[in-house]
Amino acid sequence: MRITRIIILTGLLAGVLVSCSKDDGDQPGGAGIRPITDSSSPYISVVYDYQPAPGQFVNESIGTPAGAQKIIGGTSELLHLGAFGGYVVFGFDHSILNKSGADLAIYGNPVKPPVELSEPGIVMVSKDENRNGKPDDTWYELAGSEYRAATTIRHYKVTYFNPGGVKDVPWKDNQGRSGAVLINTFHNHSYYPLFAANQDSISFEGTLLKSTSGVLPGTDTYVNTGFAWGYADNWGTDPVKDPYATNLYNSFDLSWAVNSNGEAVSLSAIDFVKVYTGQQDKGDAAVGETSTEIRGAVDLNMK
Repeated sequence: MRITRIIILTGLLAGVLVSCSKDDGDQPGGAGIRPITDSSSPYISVVYDYQPAPGQFVNESIGTPAGAQKIIGGTSELLHLGAFGGYVVFGFDHSILNKSGADLAIYGNPVKPPVELSEPGIVMVSKDENRNGKPDDTWYELAGSEYRAATTIRHYKVTYFNPGGVKDVPWKDNQGRSGAVLINTFHNHSYYPLFAANQDSISFEGTLLKSTSGVLPGTDTYVNTGFAWGYADNWGTDPVKDPYATNLYNSFDLSWAVNSNGEAVSLSAIDFVKVYTGQQDKGDAAVGETSTEIRGAVDLNMK
């Protein structure tokens, strides 16, 4: 993430929720659905888990467990997820219903083209089937525009190794590849999460999106382009599914949910959301690694 993106972000923070067309139908019944009440909030009410992959803002204020709690109740605080696989799991004080059109908004801080800096994050959802109030049920991916692309790798797994101290963080994946999360002069500290349970190595598994890093033609300016729709912290360009330039948030329809075999599933409602970094790219010396950031989320059915 480019240092100047924190400055650029201040302009985006001025954005407010933009209205979108949703059904005004009655709350559907059904066992296990937590209804909206007069005291319900459209914002995140609880962060269940935060496990970032190594990254330049990890162990700083926006890359700590305490920082993760700040995305509760609004969309003004930034949370850094680190390199591929780093994630946050959150929920609301009610179930989010699957209605017509977009159901969920997730706020990030992508920078608009032509000097685009998107850092696409994959979104997963889960319903509290066992009704224990914990995110320990089946997860479903919200399949975005790249889900069935030949360049997308599902069931990708990567392990990061703690180098100890201020050093590049090496990694190996299940594709026979290796690399490193590179430190830079702007963040002179350990990039390995010092609060991780395992201080030797940490592993993540999920869907890997193709790299979109490069330079702006005719310049030496680094860019990381996004995808049409279906990802967090992404300059979405689909005019119906994810018009980011208009909304200043990424839109998600629960009807996009698929199971681990890629088969569509029908969810009446969901209770938990997981967002994780979907690319594995070292970036450059000024920008650093590709790391999804989010600024909160909103139940669009409450608008």
